[in-house]
Amino acid sequence: MMRQYELVERVKRYNPATDEALLNRAYVYAMRAHGTQKRASGDPFFAHPLEVAAILTDLRLDDATIVAAVLHDTVEDTAATLDEIRAIFSPEIGALVDGLTKLKRLDLVSKRAAQGENFRKLLLAVAADVRVLLVKLADRLHNMRTLHHMRVDKRERIAEETLDIYAPLAGRMGMQELREELEDLALRNLKPEIYATIAQRLADLSEKSERLVESIEQDLTARLAAQGITAAVTGRQKRPYSISAKMERKSVAFEQLSDIFGFRVIVDSLADCYGALGVVHTTWPMVPGRYKDYISTPKQNDYRSIHTTVIGPKSQRVELQIRTAAMDEIAEYGIAAHALYKEAGVKDEVGGVHPRLATESGAYQWLRRTIELLAEGDSPEEFLEHTKLELFQDQVFCFTPKGRLIALPRGATPIDFAYAVHTDVGNSAVGAKINGRMAPLLHELVNGDEVEIARADGQSPPAAWESLVVTGKARAAIRRATRSAVRRQYAGLGRQILDRAFERAAKSFSEDKLRGALPRLARTSTEDVFAAVGRGEMFSGDVVRAVYPDHKDERRTAPAPLQQPAAGGAGRLSLSKDQTMRLTFPEGPVEAGRPDAIPIRGLDTDLPVSFAPNGGAVPGDRIVGILTPGIGVTIYPIQSAALAAFDNEPDRWLDVRWDVEAGASERFPARLALQSINEPGVLASIAQVIADHDGNIDNLSMKRKTQDFTEIVIDLAVWDLKHLNAIVAELRGKRTVARVDRVNG
Repeated sequence: MMRQYELVERVKRYNPATDEALLNRAYVYAMRAHGTQKRASGDPFFAHPLEVAAILTDLRLDDATIVAAVLHDTVEDTAATLDEIRAIFSPEIGALVDGLTKLKRLDLVSKRAAQGENFRKLLLAVAADVRVLLVKLADRLHNMRTLHHMRVDKRERIAEETLDIYAPLAGRMGMQELREELEDLALRNLKPEIYATIAQRLADLSEKSERLVESIEQDLTARLAAQGITAAVTGRQKRPYSISAKMERKSVAFEQLSDIFGFRVIVDSLADCYGALGVVHTTWPMVPGRYKDYISTPKQNDYRSIHTTVIGPKSQRVELQIRTAAMDEIAEYGIAAHALYKEAGVKDEVGGVHPRLATESGAYQWLRRTIELLAEGDSPEEFLEHTKLELFQDQVFCFTPKGRLIALPRGATPIDFAYAVHTDVGNSAVGAKINGRMAPLLHELVNGDEVEIARADGQSPPAAWESLVVTGKARAAIRRATRSAVRRQYAGLGRQILDRAFERAAKSFSEDKLRGALPRLARTSTEDVFAAVGRGEMFSGDVVRAVYPDHKDERRTAPAPLQQPAAGGAGRLSLSKDQTMRLTFPEGPVEAGRPDAIPIRGLDTDLPVSFAPNGGAVPGDRIVGILTPGIGVTIYPIQSAALAAFDNEPDRWLDVRWDVEAGASERFPARLALQSINEPGVLASIAQVIADHDGNIDNLSMKRKTQDFTEIVIDLAVWDLKHLNAIVAELRGKRTVARVDRVNG
């Protein structure tokens, strides 16, 4: 374990003006707080924060960040409090530790939701101070280095999380060295046999190719020197994870890889980068399609370099990265390579010196924009999903007609491009021109495409777009627009219900009168009232009484002639003793002696009621009835896509409600669509989740979508919406289940 003086010496090596007293105070405080706590390895727990701090000293970070690293587990794992840390150290250090402390006692229904909420908290803290991210990445790196001491199931979960989130996040921040180590450690724990095989093959190849690498380094250095270019040429081998990913992506064997070795050429100036490129391309033939200039078009994480591949000595493919020393530092350490936090005088790649903060880097600006876009109203699971989408590494660079550069993940479409330009552009997109020619909105974009988006006023994105886009920004915006459209649908339905309710009460209705009653209804706008009525959260009679306090709801109890209730009138759905569903209209005329019947002229029997054929409905859903003369009433949940077919037939819509008592013994139909990993035991585990929650499977169908995934549709019977949501949440938390959606006919 690192000693107190060793920590101080590590910091003093790059920061002679360090506050030694502050570092010593943090060391003693954390050591006392953690006391006799042990890690899974049996080592003192205090060794972990010290190792995290050591990693950050290699990145030459400031005193506050080093102290936060030493203290980062005290609030979460000891009796220490944030108020105490703020008082003993500083509010700045307290804020950093707070950003690194996980949320506790979360009342969330699944581990995935808890994971998403903790990640949201972390990223929001990162948006305020990038040093939180640097400490978190160092924390994750040390945890991964010692992961072999954990249980197998926990190792796999942490390794998957690292591969899904933290390694790509480190890459987005430009910290390539840290990203590569995280990826290798994750592969070692997730697929130990593959890792060991590739590592051994690389070791064997390194021995055989040692002389070849040396000869290429010497040859290239001499050729550049002959042209007056001073360069440091170093060869390096690709890492096991990079090799494994390429073999899987290209479907090739190890022997078929021809670019396992890469060479880095570090020169003195920007002009020398292009001079070196000229020497290389005039000496050896270039491999077509393998040239990328990230100096003229830097990546969003500030990465700058020239990439090219040539057929070098002995017909060997040689990958080259050409850059300056300043570019190389950014490439290796990313955002941490900038000057010490809040210090100026950073030397750039062309030798200039100007003030620049870490918070001004392109990587950090991208991260803050992404967090702002994703933090609006999404569930923890959605936030996690959208963030993963934003962390894809492979990018394509496209242009607007005015020449603005838009960087997108590989596989992006014009829809993603439109949302990258502006949310309003995406919401109103109806078509696209790519390089001057009309193209489908689902066309996959490639490097250099010029994209022009055609727009239409009043257009809103189809909900189906959500599953077609690849950027988190686009997916989040489409989901928000869909929710707004559903709200408008609720509001439209609520307005119709209120029109008829006021008409039945023989009262005039206007928005101005409703606006005056908003305080009594505890709503801030008439639109809120309409939506609440449409969702079933507010009873239309309550609105009438709020506008007209003197109004009394006089119900007729005397026998009355049979007559049809007003179309769309407020009704009630109930279950009779013989388990036959009945629809009743308490505010309309009733037939003497038949309080549960719907009186319809010309019919001697009750109106038959049935559920929507695809998906059904459960208590807790906002429901509507669709009247079909001569057949009966079909009950749909309000979110059912099938209701769109009746948009132009408002007279067929009936406002119905559940009348099911708590603890009732009736079950109701629901349908779930799942996408699961294709491996043995998956179906059994899904069925077990449903059984554990007292659900009943009525029907099940499976369809193999790809070699890896299977689509499963399950018809089940549940007590109510809360019961159904508990089953869905548990299924979404299963490792083998990629997606769960409720189907609403």
